[in-house]
Amino acid sequence: MNKQTTNQLSEQLRRRLLYRFIFSCLLYAGIGGFLFLLIYWYYHTRIWYGYETFYIVISTLERFHELFMILYLLIGALIFGYRYLSKSCAYLDELLTASDSLWKNQEEPVVMSDDLREASLHMNEVRLDIIESRKAANEAEQRKNDLVVYLAHDLKTPLTSVIGYLTLLHDEREISPALQEKYLGVALEKAERLEDLINEFFDITRFNLTHLTLDLSRINLTRMLEQTLYEFAPMFAEKNLEYSFHAPQNLEFLCDPDKLQRVFDNLLRNAVNYSFSDTVIDVRLSVDMGVLTFTVENEGRTIPPEKLERIFEQFFRLDSSRGSGSGGAGLGLAIAKEIVELHGGQIFAESHDNRVIFRVDLPYSSGNR
Repeated sequence: MNKQTTNQLSEQLRRRLLYRFIFSCLLYAGIGGFLFLLIYWYYHTRIWYGYETFYIVISTLERFHELFMILYLLIGALIFGYRYLSKSCAYLDELLTASDSLWKNQEEPVVMSDDLREASLHMNEVRLDIIESRKAANEAEQRKNDLVVYLAHDLKTPLTSVIGYLTLLHDEREISPALQEKYLGVALEKAERLEDLINEFFDITRFNLTHLTLDLSRINLTRMLEQTLYEFAPMFAEKNLEYSFHAPQNLEFLCDPDKLQRVFDNLLRNAVNYSFSDTVIDVRLSVDMGVLTFTVENEGRTIPPEKLERIFEQFFRLDSSRGSGSGGAGLGLAIAKEIVELHGGQIFAESHDNRVIFRVDLPYSSGNR
């Protein structure tokens, strides 16, 4: 419940109590005035003999009517003032009890009196938000814990291979040069994979312990993408992939080059990992209506809608099998989303007909050209 909503509810409740207090006082004064007029009329329309008890009472009231009226109003003010304060305290006590209940147990709905119905509705909205936030936090924590276990397991596999091949090279002195070259190549490949996994551990630490900030500078975005695609050539070759690149010549853009490079790297790496072999990855960069758009489209298995909705969540992985050759920690797209949003942009994903498309939209105005 935000401050504005709280103030509105407080004002509504205050007005309701005040209106009831004023109405009660007016009703009380009206009844008193009516009784006074009725007694006055009755007193003056009948002949009295002076010894009737009722006559003595009425005549006394008439003689000191101002004093009795003041006393009557004073008693009424005290009664209704006490009721007003008691009701206010009762509302406060009910709100405190409901708040305490909400703090201790979010599973049970908050129930209050009809006068506090609006407050009850807002408290239940807060309760549901707390439940959803806690659920999301627990799921993210569980995914992180699972992935730490997975990465620890994956670390062991290449490390064991490296140790095995190096031990073999150390112990077997008569291995042929060709076989030595082969074993060294495998050991190097496994060591590089080990380095990638260690970097993922650092990613987990950085993503949870720091907030990303931008170090802006003006760069040639077209050239940076060309360089990135060139660096991906070995990965493309492994799956016999080709790429097409369409972009304006020498497009300049004000951004954080290192972080935006990471976005492009993550999207291209994702496209390579989930592309069918012998296909083409289409990379496009364009500017239209003040928006710079970067898209990566590849041919690959269609991503189910339920996974597509969560693809930018922390620690979410598309590959449930955790193949240690390509699967990451599920941080790449989550970090990419944060970097894009820090630049004031948005990132989208869609998948259909065995195609996967990622699109990044960034504001492109005179201030960042």
